[in-house]
Amino acid sequence: MPHSVSPGRSVSPLSAPGSAARRAALAALVLLPLTACGTSAPAEDAGAARGELRTAAESPKPSVTRTPVDVSKELRALERKFDARIGLHALNTGTGEEITHRADERFAHCSTFKSLAAGALLATHSPAERERVVTYTEDDLVEHSPVTEKHVDTGMTLNALAAATLKESDNTAVNLLLKEALGGPKGLNSHLREELGDRTTSIDRYEPGLSDGTPGDKRDTSTARALSADLRALLLGDALNKRDRAQLTDWMHTNITGDTLIRAGVPDSWKVADKSGSGGYGTRNNIAVAWPDKGEPIVISVLSSKDREGAEREDELVAETAEIVADALG
Repeated sequence: MPHSVSPGRSVSPLSAPGSAARRAALAALVLLPLTACGTSAPAEDAGAARGELRTAAESPKPSVTRTPVDVSKELRALERKFDARIGLHALNTGTGEEITHRADERFAHCSTFKSLAAGALLATHSPAERERVVTYTEDDLVEHSPVTEKHVDTGMTLNALAAATLKESDNTAVNLLLKEALGGPKGLNSHLREELGDRTTSIDRYEPGLSDGTPGDKRDTSTARALSADLRALLLGDALNKRDRAQLTDWMHTNITGDTLIRAGVPDSWKVADKSGSGGYGTRNNIAVAWPDKGEPIVISVLSSKDREGAEREDELVAETAEIVADALG
């Protein structure tokens, strides 16, 4: 079982209180180190190289009057094309223009929840506390653990686990965060309700069972509208302080799992911080904040699923949905 190395300190439960071209173009942005026990440099120390993304994450914007934008015809056509159900919520935070399509229907959130887990860690643990080392054994490893499987001998800091969770969607990493820092699924649920006001999203299991995606099962589900609200609060609002907003934005912006999703559907010049998710029944998800060349950020949550258990997951569905959003709101 995992345990922590931290003299005099117990485990802290959660308290209430693209493309290669795009990646090359964004090379000036700082990549935080992801090491077993090393220290992740605070985002505020990365210097002016952060540019637009850092600036955008520093100043929460007031709410604007929302104006519905109807692209239902295009979205229904996509559903027919891919034989899938699409849940979409997108909001231009500058103009208030908003797109909704099945925005209040439940979908398995799958690994998109990892952005919420990392946000909760940042909200409840200081930088020093996040340097606590968590050790674990091979018995703790689950499928898709590309980072944690390399550091069984040394363990990893909470910061490094969070980075692995978001940058490579490491399943063991998020399980360790839940167990060691967030009070388990129940603790993360409480945080979402008490701190973000999210009474829709349900966190019930650990990975990989969390991503089953069985139709009709309300466990580990959310809606596009709820996930958009959470992401907006974390990356653009005041749910985190300036330093921690910049850190979460950086982790999500530098991930290697989202190039074929929302990033592929918006213009190459847009900056995107996102978290992907995939599961059973063809579930393919992506939630993001996108910074257009001009104007304010756009929050985009795309969820999708199919009726067949072994159905193919469609990255193109998510990308084409994002393209519709970019054309309508960008």
